[in-house]
This record gives sequence, C-alpha cells and structure tokens, in this order.
Amino acid sequence: MLTGKQKRFLRHEAHHLNAIFQIGKDGLHENQIIGIDEALESRELIKVKILESCQQDKNEIAQELSLKTDAEVVQILGRTIILYRESEKEIYRLP
Repeated sequence: MLTGKQKRFLRHEAHHLNAIFQIGKDGLHENQIIGIDEALESRELIKVKILESCQQDKNEIAQELSLKTDAEVVQILGRTIILYRESEKEIYRLP
C-alpha cells in the first residue's frame, strides 16, 4: 500500500509519461493484461488510456488491472490510469 507521499512522488514522475496502452470498445482483455504486466516489470510506472468508445467503467478497469497485475493504482485522472508496481530493477526509489 502506497502512502500519500509516495503517490504524490509517483504522480510527479508519471506527469511526462505517455500512455503506452489503450483500452477501446472491446474493453480489457487477457492479451492487454499480459502486456501491461510485462510493461510494469520493465518500467514500474505506466499510464493506461481508456478510449471514449470503451463501455466499461474506468474504476472497474483500474480495479481489475490492479488485481490481475498486482499493481497499485496511483491515480485515475480523467480517462487515464497511472499504475505502479515495484520490480527487481528498482527504477523509482520511493520516499
């Protein structure tokens, strides 16, 4: 569980990142979850964009991603989800 200070730090670090995954009208599927899991292992911090055509609720998608990838939801900002999971590489040193 991330503290408020850690979330603030990660939001700052994620500000300049571009979303590397997009969830469209078909919603979240297994191949995307596998890709997001691999991206979290290599990058630790990623953004996922939910397109306007997606019928699923953004909070449900964030919760499902969090459970299936063992990641923390740092923030849901509009239609963008910021996810963090610590990896062995330890790219971000949390305060």
